[in-house]
Amino acid sequence: MRKRLWWIVAGLIVVGAPIAWYLGSPLFISRTVVEEFPLSSPGVLPEGISQREAEDTMSKAAQEEHTMDESMPSAGPAVVRSRGMFVGADSFHQGSGDALLVEVGGTIVVRLENFRVTNGPDLYVYLSSHPNPRTREQVHEGTVNLGRLKGNIGAQNYALPAGIDLSAVRSVVIYCQRFHVLFAMAPLQSAP
Repeated sequence: MRKRLWWIVAGLIVVGAPIAWYLGSPLFISRTVVEEFPLSSPGVLPEGISQREAEDTMSKAAQEEHTMDESMPSAGPAVVRSRGMFVGADSFHQGSGDALLVEVGGTIVVRLENFRVTNGPDLYVYLSSHPNPRTREQVHEGTVNLGRLKGNIGAQNYALPAGIDLSAVRSVVIYCQRFHVLFAMAPLQSAP
């Protein structure tokens, strides 16, 4: 009987320890991201040129000294379309920082600044048409999934897919897909 009990306890430890680590480790481990503010749209390589060839060409050109009469074309200034401040979903799931919808050279980017959220498993960044979602159903009203949260601390950027109706976007949401738990939301308002 004692040997059987030992095997049951050992089995529970073998199965339970990885599950406990998966669920509990985000409470002890934070991931900080520091991405630059998007100042221009990304360049496109000409057909037939590799990234390495382009870098070598740019490096050689930077070492040469030439005077140029033409001005460089501008991608245009970054325009903040809307902004909001993150708030936590409850006393355990906390969030703070700013959410910005920024247009840069025709591309719309969600920018998280001074951002911090309680870490958790399987966190994603969503856009929702609900202005202040509090339930799973409200989170998924008119939702656009921007992908996995890069880090629970720090400045980060998420490009919006083409064709998004910005007038329908009312909040940025941090949401745990696996357990359907709202962590934080930032109700958006048009920027002045």
